[in-house]
Order: sequence, then C-alpha cells, then structure tokens
Amino acid sequence: MRRDTTLEKAIQTIRKLPTDKLQEVSDFISFLLKQHEEEQLTHGIQEMADGSKTFEFLNQEEDIYAIDDLKEVYNG
Repeated sequence: MRRDTTLEKAIQTIRKLPTDKLQEVSDFISFLLKQHEEEQLTHGIQEMADGSKTFEFLNQEEDIYAIDDLKEVYNG
C-alpha cells in the first residue's frame, strides 16, 4: 500500500505544478527510468556471467610458476 500512497502523493504534487515545469518533471522521470533499466540490465548480465562456465578452464589449468621460481620476494 505504501507504493500506491507515494504514487498518489506524487501525482497530486505534479498537478500543482505550472505547465512549464511539467516537462522538467517528465524529463527527470524518463532519466530515472532509464537509469533503473540500465541497472537491471547490468545486474542481469552479472548474474549470467557468474553462472557461466566460460572461464572454467582457468580453474583446471596447472600453475606454471611456483614460489620457488622467484628470484626475489617482494616484502611491500
């Protein structure tokens, strides 16, 4: 019910605006919607990549070098 209440309050507030401000509100709403859609898309792509086995072969590859191969150890 909170979403409906918030939506109704926003509509009532928008109705009080002068006509010249309505386009600004519309532009801002479009901006917010586009931003939300891009976040959803990014999240979906991340989930697909996390579940992908594309780079699984990297986990099965044996190590080429070991600590013993180092000539000098960095002690930052």
